[in-house]
Amino acid sequence: MNLLLISKPRAVLAWLAAGLATGLSGAVIAQAPVPAAATAEPASTGFRSALDGYQPYTDEKIRSWKDANDTTARVGGWRAYAKEAQQGAASAAPGAAAQPDPHAGHGQAPKDKP
Repeated sequence: MNLLLISKPRAVLAWLAAGLATGLSGAVIAQAPVPAAATAEPASTGFRSALDGYQPYTDEKIRSWKDANDTTARVGGWRAYAKEAQQGAASAAPGAAAQPDPHAGHGQAPKDKP
């Protein structure tokens, strides 16, 4: 316990009185009568649980690494996946191609200012 509070009993009493007054005012507010509108039944909101469509995890059949590599080679390898990602980014921002690249001049020698 704080020695300052023990050495000053009047400060402790003032602190306790303030806490008691705050607690009593809260009790008075808590005992206020409830308006009639608050006691009415709430309207039905059509509750739907967030877990309604839950599907538990199921293990997938593990393929051999050779089959996985063959499938990747058949679809075009890593280049096919990179092309898909690039096409997805271009279709996500159709107006982006019309705007100039603000970083296009990076790495060039600085121009002399007039």
